[in-house]
Amino acid sequence: MENPLALAPSAETNTRAIFLLAAKQPPYAVYANPFYKHAGYGNVFSVSPTGALATNIQNYPYQPNTGIHGMVFDPTETYLYSADLTANKLWTHRKLPSGEVELVGSVDAPDAGDHPRWVAMHPTGNYLYALMEAGNRICEYVIDPATHLPVYTHHSYPLIPPGIPSRDAETGKGLYRADVVALTFSGRHMFASSRANRFDLQGYMASFRLSECGSIEKQLSLSPTPTSGGHSNAVSPCDFSDEWMAITDDQEGWLEMYRWQEEHLHRVARVQIPEPGFGMNAIWYD
Repeated sequence: MENPLALAPSAETNTRAIFLLAAKQPPYAVYANPFYKHAGYGNVFSVSPTGALATNIQNYPYQPNTGIHGMVFDPTETYLYSADLTANKLWTHRKLPSGEVELVGSVDAPDAGDHPRWVAMHPTGNYLYALMEAGNRICEYVIDPATHLPVYTHHSYPLIPPGIPSRDAETGKGLYRADVVALTFSGRHMFASSRANRFDLQGYMASFRLSECGSIEKQLSLSPTPTSGGHSNAVSPCDFSDEWMAITDDQEGWLEMYRWQEEHLHRVARVQIPEPGFGMNAIWYD
C-alpha cells in the first residue's frame, strides 16, 4: 500500500487543504488537515519567534478514510477535538509540551448519516457542540472529566425546519448541508447554519441560549437566509463583542451584518461583492 503522505501532494489526486487551527499558548504550533482522498493524517507545524511557519514537526494518523473538516481546543489547550466528516466520528488528542499530539480516543457519531463537520467548545470546557453536515443538526456532548472524551447527551437540535423535504425526490440526494457552529464572545449564546444544495432553496441560520455550565438551554430561532448560501452560509460571531454577527454567502457574494440584541437578530448592513467564489468566511478585526 502506498503511503498517503506521499500521495496527498500529487497533482493527480483531489486531496486539498481544508482547515487550520493556530494554538494561542506556547509553543504556538499550527494544526492543519487535508480533505478528500489520502486525508488520514493531521499535520503539526512549529513556528519561528516571529510567528512564521517553521517546520512540519508531526504528521499524526487518524484512519485511512478520515476527512477532518474542523477542530477545536479545550480552554486549556490540552485536548484537541476533531470532526471527522467522512469517517463519521469525533477524535480526541492530547497536546504534548512539544506541540505534538497523541491519541486519546474517538467516538462514533450518534447516527450513521450524521457526518460531523464542525465543532465548538464552551469556555468552561464542560461541553462540546458538534455540527452534523448530513444530519443537519447540532449534537450536544458533555466532556468526561476522567477520559476527556466527548459523551453524547442525546440532546440534538435541528438546523433545517423539521418536516420539510430534505432529499431530492428524483435523485435521493440531500437538499441541505449544515455548515458552521460558533459561540458568541461571552459564551452565553451560539449560532449555527445550514446551506441548501440548490439555488432555488434557502439556507437556514439558528441561534441558541447556553447555560453557565455550557449545556444548551434553548433553541431560540431557526430562520431562512436570503439565498441558499452556496458553499458557504458561514456564521461568524464577533470576536470581541456579543453585539455583532456576520454571515457570508457565495451564491451571490453577499456579506451581511447582524446586531444581536435581546436574543433577536436584526440585519443592519449588507454588501455584495460580485466576484466568483467570494463569500466563504468572514474574519473579524479589532
